[in-house]
Amino acid sequence: MNAIEQLARDARLASVSLQSVTNEQKNEALLRIKQVLAERKQDIFKANEKDKELAEVQVNAGKLSGSLFKRLDICNGDKFETILSGVSDITKLDDPTKKVTMATKVDTDLALYRVTVPVGVLLTIFEARPEVVVNISCLALKSGNAVILKGGKEATHTNAILASVIQDALSSLPDSNPIPKTAVQIVETREDISALLDLDRYVDMVVPRGSNSLVKYIQNNTRIPVLGHADGICSVYLDKEADVIKATRIVVDAKTNYPAACNAAETLLVHEDLLKTDAFAKVAQGLLDAQVTLKCDSVSQTYLQTRYGDNEQYKTKLESAVEEDYSTEFLDHIIAVKVVGDVSDAVEHINDHGSKHTDSIVTENAATADYFMTRVDAAGCYWNASTRFADGFRYGFGAEVGVSTNKTHARGPVGLEGLVIYKYRAYGNGNIAGDYGTGKKPFLHDPISPSDYHL
Repeated sequence: MNAIEQLARDARLASVSLQSVTNEQKNEALLRIKQVLAERKQDIFKANEKDKELAEVQVNAGKLSGSLFKRLDICNGDKFETILSGVSDITKLDDPTKKVTMATKVDTDLALYRVTVPVGVLLTIFEARPEVVVNISCLALKSGNAVILKGGKEATHTNAILASVIQDALSSLPDSNPIPKTAVQIVETREDISALLDLDRYVDMVVPRGSNSLVKYIQNNTRIPVLGHADGICSVYLDKEADVIKATRIVVDAKTNYPAACNAAETLLVHEDLLKTDAFAKVAQGLLDAQVTLKCDSVSQTYLQTRYGDNEQYKTKLESAVEEDYSTEFLDHIIAVKVVGDVSDAVEHINDHGSKHTDSIVTENAATADYFMTRVDAAGCYWNASTRFADGFRYGFGAEVGVSTNKTHARGPVGLEGLVIYKYRAYGNGNIAGDYGTGKKPFLHDPISPSDYHL
C-alpha cells in the first residue's frame, strides 16, 4: 500500500470512529482548534507572508491573477479574527447527525427509521483562500466526517501550517475524546490528487472549490460523487416595475462588493421599458461611478452613449458585448448588459447562459417576482436582494464547504446539512418478509410519534 492509499485508508478509519462521537466531543475539539490557532497566530502569519511574497512575484510576472492574490491574505484587517469566530459559530450549530427524518411502524413489532449520518470521507480541493482549511475542517468534524484537503500551490505554506495546527489540537484532546488527528489530513501535489480521485473505496465525496477548469477536471476524472460548481455566472434582472433606488444599490453591490467571488453578478438584464426613461441611466451611472466596465448589447450601448457619450470618464467604460460575454465569469469590475422584452425573456436568457448559481430580480410586482423565482433554474433565486447573499455564513450555516449547483443531495451554499446523508434503521422482533403480502399480514405503515421513538 503506497503512502496516498494509506492516507486515504487512515481517513476512512477516522470516519468510522467519528460515527459515534457526541456533539459535546465535537464541540470540545473545535474549541481546542480555535485555542491552538490563536496561540500559533504569529507562526501562521509568517507562513502567510511567505506565500504572499512568492505570489506577488507570480502576479508581477502575469502568472497569477490579482483576484487569487487577494484571496490569499489572512493577515490584514480582521480576517484572522473572523476565522476564529467562525470556529466558535460552528460549535453553536445543531449537530446535523442522528436526526430522524422519517419514522414508520411497518408492523406492531417492526419500526423503520430514516436517520441522518455523516457522508464519510470528504476530499476538498481549493485554490487560494487558506481559511478554507479551517472552515472545512471544522464543518467536517462537526458533521462527523473525516476530510482530506488539497489547497492551491500559491498558499502552500499557510495551508500546511493551518493543517498542522489543527492536527496538533486534535492530538492534544483528552483521552475521553476519541476524535483522531487523522480526521483532518492534507496533501500537496497534483499527483496526490490524481491518486486520490481513483480511491472511491475510501473517499466518499469530492468538493472542488476554484476555477472552471479545476472543477471540470475533477468531474471528468473520478468515479467519486462531486459536489460543487464550475462557474458563478449570476444575473440581476431589472424589471419594468423596478424601484430605481433599490435597483442601483442592488446591482452595484452585486457587482462590486467582492467581484472575485462566485456570487458576484456577471450579467445585468434590463427590461426594454426602462430605456424609455432615465431609470436605466441611473443604474448604469452607479456602476460607472464604481469603475465598472459595461459590455453592452447594441440597444443598451446606444441608449448609454446618448446620455454619456460626451463624458470622457464614462465612455471609456462602455464597450460592445460579444455573445460569449453573456457566458463569462469576469471576476472583475466588468458586467455584461443586455436589454430584454420582459421577464420571460430574462428567464430564458438566464437558463440558457447562467450557471445555476444565484440570480436576482428587482421589481415591485410580486407576481412577476414569483414568475421569475419559480422558473429560473438556479440554486438561489432572489427578489430585491443582491446575489452576494449566496454564502454559507450569510445563510447562518457558520461557514460553507462550497456552493453546489447540483440537483442531488445538496444545492446552494453547502453547510452542515449538506455533509450528511441518511441510512434506514429497522427494529424488528424476528420479522420476515414472507409473512406479508396478499392473503397474509398487511403492512401498517403508520407514522411513529417522536415520543414513541425507541432508537
